[in-house]
Amino acid sequence: MPKQLVVLLHGYGADGNDLIGLGSYWQQALPEALFVSPDAPAPCAENPFGFQWFAIDLDRTISRVTGTPPAREVIVNFLIDLWAKTGLSARDTFLVGFSQGAMMALHVGLSLDQGLLGIVSFSGAFIPPDGFESGLSAKPPVCLVHGDLDQVVDPKLSQEASVMLQTHGYDVSYHVSPGVAHGIAPDGLDFATSFILAQLAAAND
Repeated sequence: MPKQLVVLLHGYGADGNDLIGLGSYWQQALPEALFVSPDAPAPCAENPFGFQWFAIDLDRTISRVTGTPPAREVIVNFLIDLWAKTGLSARDTFLVGFSQGAMMALHVGLSLDQGLLGIVSFSGAFIPPDGFESGLSAKPPVCLVHGDLDQVVDPKLSQEASVMLQTHGYDVSYHVSPGVAHGIAPDGLDFATSFILAQLAAAND
């Protein structure tokens, strides 16, 4: 039986297969973990072979604000079902995402009553869920990784997320990958791996 869950949320226009390779990379560090990478709920408007957590219109900021809440419900229900099937809980779960999936990982993970083991956001942005300002939700540790040459999702969005989350009392690990565009570079992956191992060590203390 697995002792941890790692749920991987892909980016816009991709599918679950896009990130499942991280499971192979992290298997040695997490030998008792179950890696799950679901497809987003809707076909991608710009890629008939891929999926989207929410649609992207001309104004990307508005698209994120309006698109994340409905997609949140899909992911929360998926997590609840997964926890019921495995006997695990939020405390055993890492929520990891890339790009649009990273936005969902942060939006969902920071809206739950029970804290996750950790959240990893690669090339993402933070769209605060309803009630975030109240400070009543759990405060799981957060890892933010972004390439400084990203032209798809502005690197400043991760920097802003880091400041906002720390201001609200979150433990944030923030890393900028120099010379990296919209993707996950080896240094960013190593940083995220160290973050994951640190959370496991803290949980086992």
